Amino acid sequence: MNKKYKEEVLVLFGRRVAELRLDKKLSLRELAKECDLDNSKINKIEKGKINVQFFTILELAGALKVHPKELFDFKHEWKEEAFM
Repeated sequence: MNKKYKEEVLVLFGRRVAELRLDKKLSLRELAKECDLDNSKINKIEKGKINVQFFTILELAGALKVHPKELFDFKHEWKEEAFM
């Protein structure tokens, strides 16, 4: 997968996490406490700086009280060529 495409998707995912967190009126620290993650890691996720593991996605979804698929509810253009 092309690096630029990966970076784009990570940023979009992070923005979605931040959007859900703010909708729930949670600070980074409050969300971190709810999902047993360091708030600096959540900050990096929200900025699209790190690739998130599957179980971290489950932790975030649980803490935000949403189905994990809600974390992926963002618009992006599927680029088949990114996988070639």
